Order: sequence, then structure tokens, then C-alpha cells
Amino acid sequence: MAFLAPILVFGLVIFVHELGHFLAAKAVGVYAPRFSIGFGPSIFRFRRGETEYILAWLPLGGFVRMASRHDAEASFIEGGSEEATARKETDPGYDPEAMIPFGPKPVPENRWFESKPLWARIFIMIAGVVMNILLALVVATVIVFRQGQTTIKSTVVGNVLPIASAPQLAELRTRDTIRAVNGQPVQDWNSVDRAIMSSSNQLRFTTQRGDVTVPIGSNTATAEQVLEAVSYYVPGVIDSIIPGEPAARAGLQAGDSILSVNGKPVVDWTDMVNEVAPSPGKPVTFVVSRRGATDTVVVTPKTAEEPDPTTGKTRQVGRIGAARRNTAVHESVGLGRAAVLGWKLTMLNAGLVFKVLHDIGSGQQSVRQLGGPIAITRAAVDAARSGIDVLFGLIALLSINVAVLNLLPVPILDGGQILINILESAKGSPFSMRTRENILRVGLAAIGLLFITVMYNDTRSGFVKLFEWVGKLFGA
Repeated sequence: MAFLAPILVFGLVIFVHELGHFLAAKAVGVYAPRFSIGFGPSIFRFRRGETEYILAWLPLGGFVRMASRHDAEASFIEGGSEEATARKETDPGYDPEAMIPFGPKPVPENRWFESKPLWARIFIMIAGVVMNILLALVVATVIVFRQGQTTIKSTVVGNVLPIASAPQLAELRTRDTIRAVNGQPVQDWNSVDRAIMSSSNQLRFTTQRGDVTVPIGSNTATAEQVLEAVSYYVPGVIDSIIPGEPAARAGLQAGDSILSVNGKPVVDWTDMVNEVAPSPGKPVTFVVSRRGATDTVVVTPKTAEEPDPTTGKTRQVGRIGAARRNTAVHESVGLGRAAVLGWKLTMLNAGLVFKVLHDIGSGQQSVRQLGGPIAITRAAVDAARSGIDVLFGLIALLSINVAVLNLLPVPILDGGQILINILESAKGSPFSMRTRENILRVGLAAIGLLFITVMYNDTRSGFVKLFEWVGKLFGA
């Protein structure tokens, strides 16, 4: 599992991206002698038609080699120039009827990348991004179709946890009905969650009492913190009792409506949990309404251990063995509806990527949030252990990440190449070889800096633990 899951995640996302470039190049008549998944020495290779297909040892990307007048500039990345790697008559696989690099025939100029009109070049360069979006959409659609949809058909606010850096959130109250978020109407709690996560700079909740505006950013609460702080309303009604647990032994029953705990009114189920959790082993007084009558029940919560959501450390809490009413509705979804929901999920994930990039660029988030190959490998292994749907959900997420990042105007990425071609078209002539080499160096430097950053993020915790162990070893 640890070996196969990362290969599937990386391999499928890279293969689909490069396949997009390859099919588009073929469609407009550009000669593509190499299709490689990975960089460096090949594990195996074979040739079919006029293209050689390669699987290389370094699975951090891939490339489609196309006939170009700028062949030498990218050759050190893509396995050597075609002239340098051209096969000789004595080499295995030499084909006297083939074009360079497999045979002696020159590549016709009308099959060069640069010979094609601007629209065809952009079509080739954007095709990888489009294929990654399609992969994410197809995977999301299939997952939704398999799993169905769980919806919280309410926009009524339940518990609101305080956030010290965003005191404005306290204006949102239990039993407020959220009608819109940032001006967009919401129909259920699922759409409330999506609207919160896609927000930048501020959140504006429109309720029946008016608007509640909460600034979000690096100096205040993040969208993720607000999402965790605001929960939907669940009535304080016991849905079921676990036999043998404290609630059952004390006489609480399914259907009891909890009016108060230790004298404090219960409006939302969370109010009851907030009184019981800090009281392991201590008697707690419940006042409940049962079949039109009021009853008082004393329950002594048992002690349970759970991680603290703030510190992550294990803490002891009280539990009584009573379950709340489930207000979620699970529905099967037809293929058409699954496609619509899959598209919404794909666009939400794309929006979150853009949001992270914006927040990092504006200083609202740190580059420490970025993960690299090691982090993705760990996530792939964990996802595989959680099930096939979770694993393919990670593939969909990574695929849309690759699509968005490739649109950045960095010279070595698709977005940068599109920009260069548009500028050359506006200029009326191609940039000089020296200019293109300098542009390529800037792109490589940017990608190299990003790679160093994410690798540092991936390995930082490991080095910290190593230094702590060394320190303890020498009594520091």
C-alpha cells in the first residue's frame, strides 16, 4: 500500500496532464517524438509509430517532446536535443524511414510547434490543464454517484465558539437563520460551509436579524477557524441511549427533551455537551421534558479520553452514552445530479487553491502551508488505508491543484509558456535565443525555490524530532 498508492496518485495525475499535451499536439500535426512520465534515466521505453514512450526513474513530472526550433534550450530538461540523441545506423532501433531522432529524415518545418498558428499553440499548452480538470471532475462525479449526498437541510445556527481574534463572530447567535453568505443565498448547511471556505478578506452572514460581518485574514480569524467555530443547530433531544452507559443507568430515555443541565438552559445539543464534558466522575443534574411532564435526573458521566482540538494533547472528558438526533439526510444521486455536484466540488477545490495562493502572496498565510512530494506520499498512503473513495478523492484534489498551478505565469509552466507565445505574437517576431534562455532560467529558479521550500516543509518535523533526540542523548 505504501508503495502503490503514491505511484497511482502521482502517476495518474501526471499521465493525464501529459496525455492532454500529446493528444493536442497530434491533433494539430506537431511532431512529438517523446512522451515521458518522469525525468532522468528510463526504467523502460518502447516506440510505436513516430513516438517513443518512456517511464523514467524520477516521478516528479513528465513531458511531451515536440519538434521545435528551440530544441536546444529545453534539451537538458527533456533528455537531450534531438540532434544529439539521433540514432546512428548501427544503433538498435534505427529506422531508415523515420524522422530524427529515430532515423535520418529531417523534421518538416510545417510539423514544428512554432509553425502552427497562435490558437493551435495555446490549444496544445492548455490541453494538459483541461485534462487535469476533466480528471478531477470525472473522479468527483463517480465518488458522488457511488456515495450519494448527505445534506444538512437547515441554515439555523447552533453553537458559536468564541474566537479571540474575531470578536465580531459573537454577534452570530444560536437559532439565527443564515439566509446568505457574502450576498450569496444559502439553502442548506452544506452551502454555508462551502461559502465560508471560499471567502477571502471578510465573511458577511445575512440573518433574520441583519448582517454579521467578520474580517478574516492573517491578523484575525481564518476561514477554517470560522468553519470550526460555527455549527448548525441540533435540538437538545435524546435520540438514543446506549445500554449500560451512565445515561441509561440514571434513567434518561430516548425522546427526552433536555431543558437544562446543572441549572443552565439547553438551547442546542452542544450546550449539554459543554456541561457534561468537563465533569467526568462528577454528578450532573438534568431537567428533561418527557411526555408533557418535567423530570429531574442526576447522571454521573464516565471518564473518556480524547485529543484536545486546540493542543492535540490527550485530555479526560465526561461522557454519558446518549446520542443526539441526526438531522442529516442521506440521498442517492443520479448521474446527472452527480455531475453537477462533482463540478461544484471541483470548482470549490480550484477556488481554494487560488485562495491559498492569494493569501500566501498577500502575507495572510505562510509558505509553511505548502506540501511537497513527501507530504503527498504520506497523504496517499493514509488515503489508501481509508478506502478507495478517499484515495481517488485525493487524486481529484491533486489533479485540480496541478491544473491551477500550471496556469501560473512562471516561464517553465504552461501558463508562462502561453504568456510567452502571446507576447511573441504581439511583438510580431520570436524572442532571441538569449532572451528565451534567460526567461527559462528565471522559471527554473522559481521552480527550484518552490521545490526547496516544500521539501523543507516536508522534512522539518522529522529534523526537529532528530535534533530533540540528539539533544536528549547528550543531556541537553
